[in-house]
Amino acid sequence: MTHVTVIGGGPAGLSAALFTAKNGLSTSVFDTDQTWMHKAHLFNYLGIESVDGSSFVDDAREQAEEFGVDRHQGEGVTGIERNGGGFSVVTDDDEYDSEYVVLATGADRDLAETLGCDFADDGTVDVTISMETSVDNAYATGAMVRAEEWQAVISAGDGAAAALNILTKEKGEHFHDFDTPADA
Repeated sequence: MTHVTVIGGGPAGLSAALFTAKNGLSTSVFDTDQTWMHKAHLFNYLGIESVDGSSFVDDAREQAEEFGVDRHQGEGVTGIERNGGGFSVVTDDDEYDSEYVVLATGADRDLAETLGCDFADDGTVDVTISMETSVDNAYATGAMVRAEEWQAVISAGDGAAAALNILTKEKGEHFHDFDTPADA
């Protein structure tokens, strides 16, 4: 069983995957390469002067892999359901079990609906400040939880918030992922 399954390979999903894998949780990402980043050019992402969105995604994927993320490129998720204390994630190819799931599928909220997550009046997935949905151990990020604020940097922050909450639950105390120069 995987600790964390991330569905979506844009900034939110890859950020969540990076944080969880970097901190010792087995992490899988299912990525159909439908991220809006392929239509973007980043001038407004903190720390980046100018980068093509597709190049940004390529770099993010490589960084996630360096920390051990198991990427399922091109393998789309067709279903998800509760399975005891975790989740069963279904694709056309296989079925995977996971303790946590992070939904990072942009404005496509179908999997959140299938899972039974609560929705806000504006049609977005209702989440806590840590990005957890009404379904325990299921998180929603990025455009799924925001009606209009669809910025890559916000989505990446949402993914990081979900990951840090998962790590807090796993470690049993509030968790910070803060590197110092000696760690780099």
